Amino acid sequence: MRLLLLVRAYQVNGHMKAKLDPLGLEEREIPKGLDPALYGFTEADLDREFFLGMWNMSGFLSENRPVQTLRYILTRLEQAYCGSIGYEYMHIADRDKCNWLREKIETPTTMQYNRQRREVILDRLIWSTQFENFLATKWTTAKRFGLEGGETLIPGMKEMFDRAADLGVESIVIGMPHRGRLNVLGNVVRKPLRQIFSEFSGGTKPVDEIGLYTGTGDVKYHLGTSYDRPTRGGKRIHLSLVANPSHLEAVDPVVVGKTRAKQYYSNDVDRIKNMGVLIHGDGSFAGQGVVYETLHLSALPNYTTGGTIHIVVNNQVAFTTDPRAGRSSQYCTDVAKALNAPIFHVNGDDVEAVAQVCELAAEWRQTFHSDVVVDLVCYRRFGHNEIDEPSFTQPKMYKVIRNHPSALEIYQNKLLESGQVTKEDIDKIKDKVIKILDEEFLASKDYVPKKRDWLSSHWSGFKSPEQLSRVRNTGVNPDILKNVGKAITHLPDNFKPHRAVKKVYEQRAQMIETGEGIDWAVAEALAFATLLVEGNHVRLSGQDVERGTFSHRHAVVHDQETGKQYCPLDHVIMNQDKEMFTVSNSSLSEFGVLGFELGYSMENPNSLVIWEAQFGDFANGAQVIFDQFLSSGESKWLRQTGLVVLLPHGYDGQGPEHSSARLERFLQMSDDNPYVIPEMDQTLRTQIQQCNWQVVNVTTPANYFHVLRRQVSATN
Repeated sequence: MRLLLLVRAYQVNGHMKAKLDPLGLEEREIPKGLDPALYGFTEADLDREFFLGMWNMSGFLSENRPVQTLRYILTRLEQAYCGSIGYEYMHIADRDKCNWLREKIETPTTMQYNRQRREVILDRLIWSTQFENFLATKWTTAKRFGLEGGETLIPGMKEMFDRAADLGVESIVIGMPHRGRLNVLGNVVRKPLRQIFSEFSGGTKPVDEIGLYTGTGDVKYHLGTSYDRPTRGGKRIHLSLVANPSHLEAVDPVVVGKTRAKQYYSNDVDRIKNMGVLIHGDGSFAGQGVVYETLHLSALPNYTTGGTIHIVVNNQVAFTTDPRAGRSSQYCTDVAKALNAPIFHVNGDDVEAVAQVCELAAEWRQTFHSDVVVDLVCYRRFGHNEIDEPSFTQPKMYKVIRNHPSALEIYQNKLLESGQVTKEDIDKIKDKVIKILDEEFLASKDYVPKKRDWLSSHWSGFKSPEQLSRVRNTGVNPDILKNVGKAITHLPDNFKPHRAVKKVYEQRAQMIETGEGIDWAVAEALAFATLLVEGNHVRLSGQDVERGTFSHRHAVVHDQETGKQYCPLDHVIMNQDKEMFTVSNSSLSEFGVLGFELGYSMENPNSLVIWEAQFGDFANGAQVIFDQFLSSGESKWLRQTGLVVLLPHGYDGQGPEHSSARLERFLQMSDDNPYVIPEMDQTLRTQIQQCNWQVVNVTTPANYFHVLRRQVSATN
């Protein structure tokens, strides 16, 4: 029993003794529970043999383990839990998940890479390092927010994606901040290096091609791109890096929403083909509330994506703020424990350990379809940007960093000592990389994009602001309206709704029959239903949207005896798929949920995606999404969206917290000319199309019906 408690102490607290900080500056008290003497063991016990087997356990405690000496057991515990990787998983209540991890962590042989795999890892680390060195040499005063100190992120990501592809992933949506973004763009998502270099040099803008227009984003590292990447296993995996603003973590829910949409459109009901990967900073992961909002979407039925992999590039400082001033928790990743997500802390100087946990994260996600966190503990070799002086605020840290070897130097020496590679092998890879970088630099001087590679295939037929869309009729044949009207007002015979709701549905059926008195809810349902008949996907999300804040919608009806639910809009057409119409109450979040719906809407234009605020006043809880994405995303990054935002408002005696959607703010953020009112002709159509968004004050149910339908029909 005493030895069992010691093993359990390592499983719970071994990460506290792990060698995680590449700089060796972190001062941590080693838990007393890791001292064998606490359990009565002495030097004389080291060569005694023990049997640890327990029923229904794995790893060291497996029934199949042979009798072992205490010395061997302690050595293995140190290797498994106190090396370059610190595992946190004992907070997970599910024994099967813990057993799965224990089997991975505690197997008698540690992860060993053969020569071929090590050469691949070396090649990837050289690419990561030389890319940063090249940029630093060519543009000495440019802000690039380089990855120096965290270069192992690149081989780690590549190993993760290779393993994910082997396990069935076909598409990955990536969101990340500024740190190392250019390296990820160039080395992982394969944005043409000549294009990156051209942007550094202020190269030619892509404005010479018909229908091709340029963005106004202020920093080059915010741009996104996509690429079909070949993997080590001979497969191809589609990578999509989402454009994002400087507002840290704001892109998180956008990535998750886009991933969910990809799963819907590819019929990925098991959520194994499409995956989201979010890269964070240590300060923002602990400090930004949208992280928590996004994490708590992970298991909600209409928001789950089957797990997101989180990688924290933990350079142990947030701009100039030390961790002790930036968070109250021990680790920056502690917030993820609320989800029972496993957390793998890893020393960023040990590239093989980084590769190991990145592969393990992919395996976890594909096995258990839930979130997992990799905490890449590294450092930032320069300041927040390359022209910032970090010694003003972190003198001790940067004194150590100035004399600290790079991860590449450390790995080179390890491989040379092992005899698996020679100096000539290393130089050959370096020469190849430098040659390619030089060639791309020369080609960048004349680089001009030849196609709209910023536009995903679903949006390829859409018009740029310079091209005028056709006017489409939003009216619907009366016979079709009556047919769908019957569907949306019908409840099953054996269904027992609340008597007030039953009366509402009877009144709606009368409206459809007579064509008179159609109210807002019926007009909305008719718009949804007719779009479904035309083959469009409709999704409505927000707080309390199923019933409606004002008890007006009742899109989902509850049986008063059984509690079962029925949604008439799920039965508009024959064999309607389960998610073709989705109405879902969201978590009590504005920022996270609006970001999710924005990401969802970006995937395919043949859909009506709506976020409804509980009250229009509460929309400012998502102000970052409105300011940085919705109002300016197309002009900055050339990314289009058909998202609709419903902002219920009106005095109605509600008072200052519930009476105004602050529409004046949305009007102020419109890029329309407020002093010119064009005639009702082509000029007006052009002005409407070129505006960043349309602020619509609907005045009648018919007005509302046509506005919703126009959002889908008038886009190309």
